[in-house]
Order: sequence, then C-alpha cells, then structure tokens
Amino acid sequence: MSRPLIDINGLAKTFETIKAVAGVSFSVDKGEVLGFLGPNGAGKSTTMKMITGYLTPSAGSVFVSGYDVVHDPISAQGEMGYLAEGAPAYGDMTPLQFLNFVAAVRGLKGADKERAVAIAVDRTQLAQVLHQSIDTLSKGFKRRVGIAQAILHDPPVLIMDEPTDGLDPNQKFAVRRLITSMAKDKAIIISTHILEEVEAVCSRAIIIDRGAIVADGTPAELAARSRYQDAVTVEVSAKDAADARNALKALSGVSDMLDISLDGDMRGGGAVLTVFPKPGQRLIEKVSALVTQKGWEVRSLVAESGRMDEVFRACTTADAGNSEVNQ
Repeated sequence: MSRPLIDINGLAKTFETIKAVAGVSFSVDKGEVLGFLGPNGAGKSTTMKMITGYLTPSAGSVFVSGYDVVHDPISAQGEMGYLAEGAPAYGDMTPLQFLNFVAAVRGLKGADKERAVAIAVDRTQLAQVLHQSIDTLSKGFKRRVGIAQAILHDPPVLIMDEPTDGLDPNQKFAVRRLITSMAKDKAIIISTHILEEVEAVCSRAIIIDRGAIVADGTPAELAARSRYQDAVTVEVSAKDAADARNALKALSGVSDMLDISLDGDMRGGGAVLTVFPKPGQRLIEKVSALVTQKGWEVRSLVAESGRMDEVFRACTTADAGNSEVNQ
C-alpha cells in the first residue's frame, strides 16, 4: 500500500514555555481536500509552517510525497505549493515578473516556464493586473498572485492558508471552483475560518484547539455531531405562533424545542421554532403532517442536517465537555 502524499506523526512545536502544537498526527491522500479549522491561536499556521519546512518541529515527523521534510527539505518542498498567511510577495515586482521569478526558482525554463506562467495567470484571472506593481494591487488580487505562485509548478501537494481571504464573493467562488478542479490529482490542505468553505470544497475536516486535534471527519460527519442533526425548524406567522408552540412541543418524538420570537420583526412577528428529536426519531414527516392538519401559515419548513458552526464552537471552547454535541 502506497504512503499518503502527506503523512504526519506526533508533530509538536514548543516556543519557550508555550506548546503551540501538541503532537498531532494525520495523513492526507491524493484526491483529498482537508479543511484545517480552529480558533485564532489554535496552532493551525504553526502546523502548516512545519509541514512546509518553514519551521522545524520540536518533535514528530512530516513526510511529503515520501520525502522527510526535516531531513530532505528541498525534495519535499519541490513536491508542494504553499500559499502562506498574508500571501507575501515582492511588492516592487509586477505579477508577471514575480511569477517568472518563482518559475525560475522552481527550475522551469524556456517554453515550459512560459506555459506554466500562462496557465497560472489564466486560472487565477490575473491578466488585467499582470503589469501593475504588486504593492498597488488590492488585497484580493494580491491573494490571487499568491495562489498563482503556489500552483505554478503543478505540485502534487498544496498547502493553502486562508486562500479566499480578502476576496469578494465572485472571486471566492472562482477560487473554490479552481480548488475543486485540482482536487482529484492532489492532496490539498486548506486552513480557513469560513465554515461554508469547508462544506463547499473539502472532503474532510480537522478541528484543532490548543495545539491538539479535537475532531476529524467528513463535513457531513462533523455536522451530524450537532444536536441539529434531524431537527426541524419551522417559521410561523404571529397568528399561529402560540398554537404552534404548544402543538410542536407536545409532538411525539420531540425531546426539546428552541423558540425564537419574531415580535417586532419586519416580517410582522411570529416565531421560529426548532424541535429536536429523541434518539432514533425522525420528525420531518410528523411536523409536515401537523402543519397540514393545523393549516398554519408557514413561511419556511427546514429539515436540519446538522450545523458545523455549533460543532466548531463546542469543540473549541473551555466548556466543550459540557456541550450538547454528540460524541
């Protein structure tokens, strides 16, 4: 069985008395896009810097395409593209000059270099600013220059720290589509604070807190640990709110109900009611039948599939052990 493209075991980093990363282990195979999540200061960027060889681990090992990042960093770094936090670049260069420089550093020459630069420019939509100094570019375009240099040599491994930071919605969509298009041929790690990004492009997600992995699974698996898994949310008008509260709370299979009043809301009041199922219960059919029977004026009816934000908060707060997230 072949080794994963990224293979990490017992990775740790201590700065004086501060343990930034506390012995994390995971692997990423070809075809996987791993979302790397955690609050500020959790150890995400430190871990990514160790994977890429920019920081030496205090303990543990990192192999990229079979190369030991600590003992053979040049070979390992040749196998990866890295978008660092802030996407640093030489500001007095134009994007074209910078990409040509990076291509030369990567050992590309002649027609191969020209082809690689042209593909990277096209994929990141940089043509309109190609001859403008990087210092004068918007944050979004600077980010795209950073992405272009990371994918320039078509590496099998991509490490990307906040790839859509500073991009507008259209640019975010384009970058996510680019990541998805490259995913089948690469192992990709994306550090992000944007949970919708994980659900949009990642096949797997790891949550790290205080230097340790606290959750690991597909986005659907993690979301399913939320108490919202198989819950049902219904928004009713003001005239039906009281009846809906009573009837939904008494419905067979309901363990609890969250009641958000919309009094004073621009929609004319009412309530958003979420009913949570008892173990093994499915509520959507029962709630739908009740709505029909009662003839309530319903603005929305949603079968919940879990909420990643709730799982994230529960895993990364001091009282996580007391949370209602399913373990």
